[in-house]
Amino acid sequence: QVQLVESGGGSVQSGGSLRLSCAASGYITGRHCMGWFRQAPGKEREGVAGFDGDGSINYADSVKGRFTISQDNAKNRNTLYLQMNSLKPEDTAMYYCAAAECDSPALIPWWGQGTQVTVSS
Repeated sequence: QVQLVESGGGSVQSGGSLRLSCAASGYITGRHCMGWFRQAPGKEREGVAGFDGDGSINYADSVKGRFTISQDNAKNRNTLYLQMNSLKPEDTAMYYCAAAECDSPALIPWWGQGTQVTVSS
């Protein structure tokens, strides 16, 4: 079982920055890949940034050059980060941390509870 707890959301003005964190605990190993998703009101959940099994990183086109994902893999505990710069009102959404088996990235069984990001113009 994997537990994911996000933090770091909040309200900022356009152009501001936030850093999201996701503390992962439980049975998580190098076979698990982690990433960030977001869902704005009335819209479908979308992938923001994530790690592939080979360590490569994928970003949504809308956040490339502004957001940076990183991971701290301490023994028996992992923390995932999302540094968000040059925020725009369209980045307003609930942000979720997620984890999956790297061999089955489309099947995501573990989700955090979400942290709200609100960007005002």
